[in-house]
Amino acid sequence: MPSLKFSHTAFMTTLLMGVLFATTSPSWLTAWLGLELNLLSFIPLMASKSNIYSSDAAIKYFLIQALGSTFILIDSLINIFIPSSFIIITIALLLKLGAAPCHFWFPTVMQGISWGNCIILMTVQKIAPMILISYPNMLASNQVIFISSMLSAIAGGLGGLNQTLIRKILAYSSINHMAWMLAAISLCTSLWTQYFIIYTVMTLSITLVMYDLQVFFFTHITNMSLPNPKLKLLIFLSLLSMGGLPPFLGFFPKLMVIQTLAASKSFLWLSVLLSSALVTLYYYLRVMLPAIILSTSKTKNMHLTPPNYLMLSLAFVNILPTFLPFLYTITL
Repeated sequence: MPSLKFSHTAFMTTLLMGVLFATTSPSWLTAWLGLELNLLSFIPLMASKSNIYSSDAAIKYFLIQALGSTFILIDSLINIFIPSSFIIITIALLLKLGAAPCHFWFPTVMQGISWGNCIILMTVQKIAPMILISYPNMLASNQVIFISSMLSAIAGGLGGLNQTLIRKILAYSSINHMAWMLAAISLCTSLWTQYFIIYTVMTLSITLVMYDLQVFFFTHITNMSLPNPKLKLLIFLSLLSMGGLPPFLGFFPKLMVIQTLAASKSFLWLSVLLSSALVTLYYYLRVMLPAIILSTSKTKNMHLTPPNYLMLSLAFVNILPTFLPFLYTITL
Protein backbone atom coordinates (compact mmCIF):
# COMPACT_ATOMS: atom_id res chain seq x y z
CA MET A 1 0.00 0.00 0.00
CA PRO A 2 2.43 2.71 -1.20
CA SER A 3 -0.15 5.50 -1.04
CA LEU A 4 -0.71 4.82 2.67
CA LYS A 5 3.01 4.85 3.37
CA PHE A 6 3.40 8.06 1.41
CA SER A 7 0.55 9.73 3.31
CA HIS A 8 2.07 8.71 6.65
CA THR A 9 5.42 10.11 5.56
CA ALA A 10 3.80 13.34 4.41
CA PHE A 11 1.88 13.77 7.68
CA MET A 12 4.99 13.02 9.75
CA THR A 13 6.89 15.64 7.77
CA THR A 14 4.27 18.32 8.34
CA LEU A 15 4.02 17.26 12.00
CA LEU A 16 7.74 17.89 12.50
CA MET A 17 7.49 21.11 10.49
CA GLY A 18 4.76 22.27 12.88
CA VAL A 19 7.05 21.61 15.85
CA LEU A 20 9.90 23.51 14.18
CA PHE A 21 7.61 26.36 13.16
CA ALA A 22 6.16 26.72 16.67
CA THR A 23 9.52 26.66 18.46
CA THR A 24 11.25 29.14 16.14
CA SER A 25 8.40 31.62 15.68
CA PRO A 26 8.95 35.25 16.75
CA SER A 27 5.41 35.77 18.07
CA TRP A 28 2.64 33.85 19.78
CA LEU A 29 0.38 34.05 16.73
CA THR A 30 2.88 32.26 14.52
CA ALA A 31 3.60 29.80 17.35
CA TRP A 32 -0.13 29.09 17.44
CA LEU A 33 -0.07 28.39 13.70
CA GLY A 34 2.79 25.92 14.21
CA LEU A 35 0.89 24.14 16.98
CA GLU A 36 -2.19 23.90 14.74
CA LEU A 37 -0.15 22.47 11.87
CA ASN A 38 1.27 19.91 14.28
CA LEU A 39 -2.22 19.02 15.56
CA LEU A 40 -3.82 18.66 12.13
CA SER A 41 -0.94 16.44 11.00
CA PHE A 42 -1.21 14.09 13.98
CA ILE A 43 -4.98 13.50 13.78
CA PRO A 44 -4.82 11.51 10.48
CA LEU A 45 -1.96 9.44 11.90
CA MET A 46 -4.09 8.49 14.90
CA ALA A 47 -7.02 7.24 12.83
CA SER A 48 -6.81 3.55 11.95
CA LYS A 49 -9.31 1.18 10.33
CA SER A 50 -7.88 -1.77 12.24
CA ASN A 51 -8.46 -0.15 15.65
CA ILE A 52 -12.07 0.70 16.56
CA TYR A 53 -10.93 2.89 19.46
CA SER A 54 -8.61 5.11 17.41
CA SER A 55 -11.40 7.35 16.09
CA ASP A 56 -12.67 7.96 19.62
CA ALA A 57 -9.12 8.77 20.78
CA ALA A 58 -8.58 11.09 17.79
CA ILE A 59 -11.80 13.03 18.55
CA LYS A 60 -10.86 13.41 22.24
CA TYR A 61 -7.35 14.53 21.33
CA PHE A 62 -8.64 17.03 18.78
CA LEU A 63 -11.15 18.59 21.19
CA ILE A 64 -8.62 18.97 24.00
CA GLN A 65 -5.92 20.39 21.75
CA ALA A 66 -8.41 22.74 20.08
CA LEU A 67 -9.44 24.02 23.52
CA GLY A 68 -5.82 24.71 24.41
CA SER A 69 -5.20 26.41 21.07
CA THR A 70 -8.26 28.62 21.64
CA PHE A 71 -6.86 29.83 24.97
CA ILE A 72 -3.47 30.54 23.37
CA LEU A 73 -5.03 32.49 20.50
CA ILE A 74 -7.27 34.58 22.78
CA ASP A 75 -4.50 35.40 25.25
CA SER A 76 -1.99 36.22 22.50
CA LEU A 77 -4.48 38.64 20.96
CA ILE A 78 -5.12 40.24 24.36
CA ASN A 79 -1.37 40.60 24.95
CA ILE A 80 -1.06 42.73 21.81
CA PHE A 81 -3.11 45.46 23.49
CA ILE A 82 -2.83 44.69 27.22
CA PRO A 83 0.43 43.01 28.38
CA SER A 84 -0.25 40.25 30.92
CA SER A 85 1.67 37.57 32.80
CA PHE A 86 0.93 34.78 30.26
CA ILE A 87 -0.79 32.66 32.91
CA ILE A 88 -3.60 31.64 30.53
CA ILE A 89 -1.09 30.59 27.86
CA THR A 90 0.86 28.59 30.46
CA ILE A 91 -2.29 26.73 31.51
CA ALA A 92 -3.16 26.10 27.84
CA LEU A 93 0.31 24.64 27.18
CA LEU A 94 0.02 22.44 30.27
CA LEU A 95 -3.32 21.21 28.89
CA LYS A 96 -1.64 20.33 25.60
CA LEU A 97 1.13 18.49 27.45
CA GLY A 98 -1.27 16.44 29.54
CA ALA A 99 0.19 17.76 32.81
CA ALA A 100 -2.00 17.72 35.93
CA PRO A 101 -4.56 18.98 36.69
CA CYS A 102 -5.24 18.90 32.91
CA HIS A 103 -4.11 15.28 32.51
CA PHE A 104 -7.52 13.57 32.42
CA TRP A 105 -7.48 13.03 28.64
CA PHE A 106 -3.96 11.60 28.34
CA PRO A 107 -4.42 7.97 29.56
CA THR A 108 -7.67 7.43 27.62
CA VAL A 109 -6.14 8.73 24.40
CA MET A 110 -3.04 6.58 24.94
CA GLN A 111 -5.19 3.49 25.36
CA GLY A 112 -6.99 4.05 22.06
CA ILE A 113 -4.01 4.50 19.73
CA SER A 114 -1.28 2.25 18.36
CA TRP A 115 2.16 1.82 19.90
CA GLY A 116 3.73 3.95 17.17
CA ASN A 117 1.38 6.83 17.90
CA CYS A 118 2.02 6.35 21.62
CA ILE A 119 5.69 7.07 20.95
CA ILE A 120 4.79 10.27 19.10
CA LEU A 121 2.34 11.38 21.78
CA MET A 122 4.79 10.78 24.64
CA THR A 123 7.80 12.38 22.96
CA VAL A 124 7.41 14.50 19.80
CA GLN A 125 4.12 16.11 20.84
CA LYS A 126 5.71 17.40 24.04
CA ILE A 127 8.59 19.24 22.39
CA ALA A 128 6.83 22.42 21.19
CA PRO A 129 4.76 23.13 24.35
CA MET A 130 7.76 22.49 26.61
CA ILE A 131 10.03 24.80 24.63
CA LEU A 132 7.35 27.50 24.65
CA ILE A 133 7.01 27.14 28.43
CA SER A 134 10.78 27.54 28.81
CA TYR A 135 10.72 31.07 27.35
CA PRO A 136 11.76 33.69 29.96
CA ASN A 137 8.45 35.58 29.81
CA MET A 138 6.60 32.30 30.47
CA LEU A 139 8.66 31.51 33.56
CA ALA A 140 7.16 34.62 35.16
CA SER A 141 4.19 32.36 35.95
CA ASN A 142 6.46 29.99 37.87
CA GLN A 143 3.84 29.34 40.55
CA VAL A 144 1.57 27.73 37.96
CA ILE A 145 4.42 25.45 36.86
CA PHE A 146 5.18 24.61 40.51
CA ILE A 147 1.57 23.63 41.25
CA SER A 148 1.27 21.63 38.02
CA SER A 149 4.52 19.78 38.74
CA MET A 150 3.36 18.82 42.23
CA LEU A 151 -0.06 17.68 41.00
CA SER A 152 1.49 15.76 38.07
CA ALA A 153 3.76 13.90 40.48
CA ILE A 154 0.79 12.90 42.64
CA ALA A 155 -1.53 12.06 39.72
CA GLY A 156 1.15 10.14 37.82
CA GLY A 157 2.04 8.11 40.89
CA LEU A 158 -1.40 7.29 42.25
CA GLY A 159 -3.14 6.99 38.87
CA GLY A 160 -1.08 3.99 37.78
CA LEU A 161 -1.72 1.90 40.90
CA ASN A 162 -5.02 0.35 39.80
CA GLN A 163 -4.16 -0.13 36.13
CA THR A 164 -3.75 -3.45 34.33
CA LEU A 165 -3.21 -2.03 30.83
CA ILE A 166 0.41 -1.43 29.85
CA ARG A 167 -0.32 1.67 27.76
CA LYS A 168 -2.20 3.32 30.62
CA ILE A 169 0.66 2.54 33.00
CA LEU A 170 3.09 4.19 30.57
CA ALA A 171 0.69 7.14 30.28
CA TYR A 172 0.67 7.73 34.04
CA SER A 173 4.42 7.20 34.12
CA SER A 174 4.72 9.89 31.42
CA ILE A 175 2.63 12.26 33.57
CA ASN A 176 4.99 11.59 36.47
CA HIS A 177 8.01 12.28 34.26
CA MET A 178 6.28 15.50 33.21
CA ALA A 179 6.41 16.59 36.88
CA TRP A 180 10.18 16.14 36.90
CA MET A 181 10.58 17.93 33.56
CA LEU A 182 8.50 20.89 34.74
CA ALA A 183 10.73 21.11 37.80
CA ALA A 184 13.80 20.96 35.57
CA ILE A 185 12.49 23.60 33.16
CA SER A 186 11.74 26.04 35.97
CA LEU A 187 15.30 25.69 37.26
CA CYS A 188 17.48 25.33 34.17
CA THR A 189 16.62 24.96 30.47
CA SER A 190 19.66 22.78 29.72
CA LEU A 191 18.65 20.44 32.55
CA TRP A 192 15.24 19.92 30.96
CA THR A 193 16.87 19.20 27.59
CA GLN A 194 19.08 16.47 29.08
CA TYR A 195 16.12 14.96 30.95
CA PHE A 196 13.95 14.93 27.83
CA ILE A 197 16.62 13.22 25.69
CA ILE A 198 17.09 10.43 28.24
CA TYR A 199 13.30 10.16 28.72
CA THR A 200 12.89 9.77 24.94
CA VAL A 201 15.47 6.97 24.80
CA MET A 202 13.75 5.12 27.66
CA THR A 203 10.31 5.56 26.09
CA LEU A 204 11.54 4.24 22.74
CA SER A 205 13.23 1.26 24.37
CA ILE A 206 10.02 0.21 26.15
CA THR A 207 7.38 0.95 23.54
CA LEU A 208 9.27 -0.55 20.58
CA VAL A 209 9.78 -3.83 22.43
CA MET A 210 6.12 -3.86 23.56
CA TYR A 211 5.06 -3.22 19.98
CA ASP A 212 7.32 -5.95 18.61
CA LEU A 213 5.99 -8.48 21.15
CA GLN A 214 2.39 -7.16 20.95
CA VAL A 215 2.10 -6.80 24.73
CA PHE A 216 -0.94 -4.87 26.00
CA PHE A 217 -1.90 -6.37 29.42
CA PHE A 218 -0.24 -7.57 32.62
CA THR A 219 -1.08 -11.15 31.70
CA HIS A 220 0.78 -10.83 28.40
CA ILE A 221 4.00 -10.10 30.26
CA THR A 222 3.36 -12.84 32.82
CA ASN A 223 2.58 -15.51 30.22
CA MET A 224 4.94 -14.56 27.43
CA SER A 225 7.51 -17.19 26.50
CA LEU A 226 10.73 -15.98 24.91
CA PRO A 227 13.44 -18.28 23.56
CA ASN A 228 15.99 -16.77 25.95
CA PRO A 229 15.10 -15.83 29.57
CA LYS A 230 17.70 -13.05 29.40
CA LEU A 231 15.48 -11.20 26.92
CA LYS A 232 12.67 -11.13 29.47
CA LEU A 233 15.09 -9.91 32.14
CA LEU A 234 16.26 -7.13 29.82
CA ILE A 235 12.64 -5.97 29.35
CA PHE A 236 12.08 -5.95 33.11
CA LEU A 237 15.25 -3.95 33.75
CA SER A 238 14.12 -1.43 31.12
CA LEU A 239 10.87 -1.00 33.05
CA LEU A 240 12.83 -0.36 36.25
CA SER A 241 14.92 2.19 34.37
CA MET A 242 11.70 3.94 33.32
CA GLY A 243 10.78 4.08 37.00
CA GLY A 244 14.11 5.72 37.85
CA LEU A 245 15.70 2.93 39.89
CA PRO A 246 19.48 3.28 40.35
CA PRO A 247 21.87 2.34 38.82
CA PHE A 248 19.93 2.33 35.53
CA LEU A 249 19.76 5.08 32.93
CA GLY A 250 16.47 6.57 34.16
CA PHE A 251 18.06 7.45 37.50
CA PHE A 252 20.53 9.95 35.99
CA PRO A 253 18.10 12.74 34.97
CA LYS A 254 16.25 12.44 38.29
CA LEU A 255 19.56 12.66 40.14
CA MET A 256 20.38 15.91 38.34
CA VAL A 257 16.96 17.38 39.20
CA ILE A 258 17.35 16.25 42.83
CA GLN A 259 20.72 18.00 43.08
CA THR A 260 19.36 21.20 41.55
CA LEU A 261 16.25 21.27 43.75
CA ALA A 262 18.33 20.59 46.86
CA ALA A 263 20.73 23.39 45.93
CA SER A 264 17.78 25.80 45.52
CA LYS A 265 16.34 24.57 48.89
CA SER A 266 13.03 23.54 47.31
CA PHE A 267 12.60 20.69 49.78
CA LEU A 268 8.80 20.48 49.62
CA TRP A 269 8.91 20.15 45.84
CA LEU A 270 11.70 17.58 46.11
CA SER A 271 9.93 15.47 48.73
CA VAL A 272 6.75 15.22 46.61
CA LEU A 273 8.73 14.22 43.52
CA LEU A 274 10.71 11.58 45.41
CA SER A 275 7.58 10.13 47.01
CA SER A 276 5.87 9.87 43.63
CA ALA A 277 8.95 8.18 42.15
CA LEU A 278 8.68 5.44 44.78
CA VAL A 279 5.03 4.89 43.85
CA THR A 280 5.86 4.59 40.14
CA LEU A 281 8.55 2.05 40.97
CA TYR A 282 5.94 0.07 42.89
CA TYR A 283 3.59 -0.33 39.95
CA TYR A 284 6.44 -1.29 37.64
CA LEU A 285 7.43 -3.92 40.18
CA ARG A 286 3.79 -5.02 40.24
CA VAL A 287 4.11 -5.75 36.52
CA MET A 288 7.34 -7.70 36.97
CA LEU A 289 6.93 -9.77 40.13
CA PRO A 290 4.11 -12.08 38.92
CA ALA A 291 6.15 -12.90 35.82
CA ILE A 292 9.28 -13.62 37.90
CA ILE A 293 7.83 -15.40 40.94
CA LEU A 294 4.67 -17.13 39.77
CA SER A 295 4.93 -20.14 37.48
CA THR A 296 2.30 -20.29 34.76
CA SER A 297 1.04 -23.24 32.81
CA LYS A 298 2.90 -23.86 29.60
CA THR A 299 -0.35 -24.31 27.76
CA LYS A 300 -1.24 -20.71 28.53
CA ASN A 301 2.08 -19.21 27.60
CA MET A 302 2.29 -16.78 24.72
CA HIS A 303 4.91 -18.21 22.39
CA LEU A 304 6.35 -15.13 20.83
CA THR A 305 8.88 -14.61 18.11
CA PRO A 306 12.18 -13.15 19.30
CA PRO A 307 12.13 -9.34 19.35
CA ASN A 308 14.16 -7.34 16.88
CA TYR A 309 17.79 -7.13 18.00
CA LEU A 310 17.91 -3.41 17.18
CA MET A 311 15.11 -2.88 19.71
CA LEU A 312 16.90 -5.05 22.26
CA SER A 313 20.06 -2.99 21.74
CA LEU A 314 18.03 0.12 22.48
CA ALA A 315 16.67 -1.56 25.63
CA PHE A 316 20.23 -2.48 26.62
CA VAL A 317 21.05 1.23 26.82
CA ASN A 318 18.91 1.36 29.98
CA ILE A 319 21.27 -0.94 31.88
CA LEU A 320 24.49 0.42 30.35
CA PRO A 321 25.28 2.67 33.38
CA THR A 322 25.49 -0.51 35.49
CA PHE A 323 28.66 -1.40 33.58
CA LEU A 324 29.95 2.19 33.49
CA PRO A 325 29.89 3.34 37.12
CA PHE A 326 32.17 6.29 36.40
CA LEU A 327 29.15 8.04 34.85
CA TYR A 328 27.89 8.65 38.40
CA THR A 329 31.04 10.57 39.28
CA ILE A 330 30.51 12.70 36.16
CA THR A 331 26.93 13.45 37.23
CA LEU A 332 27.98 14.26 40.79
